[in-house]
Amino acid sequence: MAGSGLRVTVLKDSGDDRGGSFPVPDWCFEGGFTVRDAHLSTLLPGHIRGNHFHVARHEVLLVMSADRWSLHWDNGIGTPIEVQIFNGTSAVVIQVPPHSSHAIRNDGSLPLHIAGLTDGPYDPTAPDAYLRPVAQSLISFPRLEAGP
Repeated sequence: MAGSGLRVTVLKDSGDDRGGSFPVPDWCFEGGFTVRDAHLSTLLPGHIRGNHFHVARHEVLLVMSADRWSLHWDNGIGTPIEVQIFNGTSAVVIQVPPHSSHAIRNDGSLPLHIAGLTDGPYDPTAPDAYLRPVAQSLISFPRLEAGP
């Protein structure tokens, strides 16, 4: 994976009357990135996925959106949190190196669709995901009053 920090690329839509089509550039997989695990997820409005970093695995995230969302990240312990906001229909590829905490927050009113690819297999006994929050929830929960 090229570079030492998180890399964000908005993909160009090459679709037609049938809908959008967003080719992922070859350079996303250079440097020996071999897909060893993949997962698909949705992210409902107001929710966050991520707020963690990996030590051993590189990750490529593909995000398709028709509304507003934001990407939050750092480039390791002690580095500033960065934020990039996206509006409207888009497809974005995010290259996440080890030690970069990352989170995707759905700031809109429609679900986001996310595909995650990693260069190491997922092992539920050693998941290689460590909490370091970089985004805060938009959802506020009502405070419970103390009982009588």
